[in-house]
Amino acid sequence: FSPEPEKPLAVSNGELRLGGKGKKLRKPRTIYSSLQLQALNQRFQQTQYLALPERAELAAQLGLTQTQVKIWFQNKRSKYKKIMKQG
Repeated sequence: FSPEPEKPLAVSNGELRLGGKGKKLRKPRTIYSSLQLQALNQRFQQTQYLALPERAELAAQLGLTQTQVKIWFQNKRSKYKKIMKQG
């Protein structure tokens, strides 16, 4: 019996991969603080779409990445449309 050699972790496009191929290991889900959520929701009520400079500014203020802000807004729009569709 010979144990399998441990495969190294490779990172490509910000995603962890096991041994360079196979299933992608996802990044852990972002947990937003209540303060961050409050600010994001407040901004969403003003506008559902952020321009790049607005997104950068909001991300910096809240200590989040621009990608986290972008995805939060995408998810919020999707949820909002779903609720509106239901009436």
